[in-house]
Amino acid sequence: MTLAGRAALVTGAAHGIGRASAIALADAGADIAASDIDGAGLEALAAEIASRGRRCVTITADMGDLADIERTVRTTVEELGRIDILVNNAGVTRAAHMMELEEADWDRIMRINGKGVFFCMKAAAREMIKQGGGRIINMASIAGKGFANASNVIYAGSKGAVIAMTRMGALQLAEHDITVNAVCPGITATAIFKGIVERNAAKAGVSYDEMYTRMVAGVPLKRANEPEDVAAMVVYFASDGARNVTGQTLNIDGGIIPD
Repeated sequence: MTLAGRAALVTGAAHGIGRASAIALADAGADIAASDIDGAGLEALAAEIASRGRRCVTITADMGDLADIERTVRTTVEELGRIDILVNNAGVTRAAHMMELEEADWDRIMRINGKGVFFCMKAAAREMIKQGGGRIINMASIAGKGFANASNVIYAGSKGAVIAMTRMGALQLAEHDITVNAVCPGITATAIFKGIVERNAAKAGVSYDEMYTRMVAGVPLKRANEPEDVAAMVVYFASDGARNVTGQTLNIDGGIIPD
């Protein structure tokens, strides 16, 4: 699945799934615009992509700020000449019970996971319409499909919104040959997840490996995703092989959610 000659914008690209997606797209031949609030993380990513022979433009930006979103898309087009692929990955959460959540949690999570995702889609689509097509890939979650162990209720709601916006965006952008799909990761071995395993292990007085086993016990395949597992689906949705796939949400979760 070659993406040679294409330009991809990846938000939340400094770490985890975003970083793995940027590298996988570069390995498939795309040049990358990488956005994140972590400028140092972006520079490390850019060095990694450069070592693979691809170009990486870095943009330090907050994907909850509309001016930053517009600047990010504008910079992508100015530096790479176009935007063929958007990986709408930036997102936030915190582990908390429903009764512990406050208005500030709602505002913070929905600002990035809801508002940010929509306005990134809109800004990228504006450029894709001019070009005659493109690929939008939203990072949702099985939390948006009712996963019982989601980090919190507000996060689950925000990812449900991403799934709904993916479907409606696909319908409304289809006439412009823009596909819109969502990836729904399950438990994924990012730094955040590993930190949760470590904290839970210390609290329970067991080893990291024992706690990891407990936390993935409900996964039929008995293992968490690696970020690269999710990135592989991102590359597929970005490729010509998925040219007639739109409005879909695909789980990468080891079999936790059946549809």
